[in-house]
Amino acid sequence: MKYLARTMDAQPLLGDESGFVPLGAVHPDTETVRDALSYAAAGTLGDPADALAEPVDRADLTFGPPLAEFGKIWGIGLNYAEHAGDLGEQRPDEPASFMKPNTALTGPGGPIRLPPQDRTDRVTAEAELGVLVGRECHGIDENEVSEVVAGYLPIIDMTAEDILQRNPRFLTRAKSFDTFLVPGPLIMVPGDGFDLADLTVRTEVNGAIAAENKVANMLFPPAELISFHSGVMTLRPGDLFSTGTPGAAPIEPGDKVRSYVESVGAVEASVTR
Repeated sequence: MKYLARTMDAQPLLGDESGFVPLGAVHPDTETVRDALSYAAAGTLGDPADALAEPVDRADLTFGPPLAEFGKIWGIGLNYAEHAGDLGEQRPDEPASFMKPNTALTGPGGPIRLPPQDRTDRVTAEAELGVLVGRECHGIDENEVSEVVAGYLPIIDMTAEDILQRNPRFLTRAKSFDTFLVPGPLIMVPGDGFDLADLTVRTEVNGAIAAENKVANMLFPPAELISFHSGVMTLRPGDLFSTGTPGAAPIEPGDKVRSYVESVGAVEASVTR
């Protein structure tokens, strides 16, 4: 596995388990992580070991968001049957998708800032698998999706649940407050034969597991989601799909939220108001 990342001062990096090197030391034609997404999708991302620079251990780096700005951000609701049941919702026949603005993003570590209580008094946090598009596509078949995906990252998504419960048409508002999306710091670029199906996605609050499930139990797996939405609009490098949560947990100021995606990574964020 390889990783694409950015430092807090926006320096693009390429890494593996042995450490990280400047991205430009392997791909001199790139200036940003976004420039490298097409290499990741095509399977031609270089090897950090080929850089002349000495690798820096992950523990000695402080990471910011992996992209300066994402493209379109798609969220998927009710994508695990158990979670739909928890919410008293029927299993959807098509992906229950919505979009979030880039202003909802906050960096790894957060903080997640809860809105004033007169706006919402019940916010939930949800761990999700993020899928990042690396090459432009439209109307792509499911069996070709691996050719356009740059990599994967953990996501913490938030919902103002009381707003949503008042009226399902309020979904965009309920999902779009500032800091209501936390991307993981590393884009995991898989090698050949990587299989998402067996991976566990887990929502944790204050060290306790609130919900977990396997990607195999998604109603609409990632390849189907990418294919389906590419039939709606052209997808471009930097577009992000947050593929649904196994379950949500209410959060309060002082909490620590963690999204864990097996073999992909984890991201944490503190909660404030």
